[in-house]
Amino acid sequence: MKRRFLALIAPPVAVCRYGCAGCCAAPIGVFWIAGLVSLIYAFFGGPAGLESFSSGTFILGAILWGVATTWAELTINGINADDKCDQNSSTLCRVVKPKLDDSNPLDEIKKFQ
Repeated sequence: MKRRFLALIAPPVAVCRYGCAGCCAAPIGVFWIAGLVSLIYAFFGGPAGLESFSSGTFILGAILWGVATTWAELTINGINADDKCDQNSSTLCRVVKPKLDDSNPLDEIKKFQ
């Protein structure tokens, strides 16, 4: 529950805390900050310079914030799934880990020389 709440309020912080900073924290942060700026800018008339509230800019900010939140949740869930590599429940670990009967590609090259 705490993880989802943090991912909703501050997605890049959630990725850094519950995931890894190198995964996607920077691009998620860009989407999140752009969403924040759009939400605030909507109250000042938006890019059209309206005298009142700009609903289009507000919706854009909400969408950007939603993208950042969804991306953070997917990243955190993917990292949690990859922590179970020993149980072969992660698709990434099954793709990356070589099987015992796999040959070394460099040995294959040496055969042809």
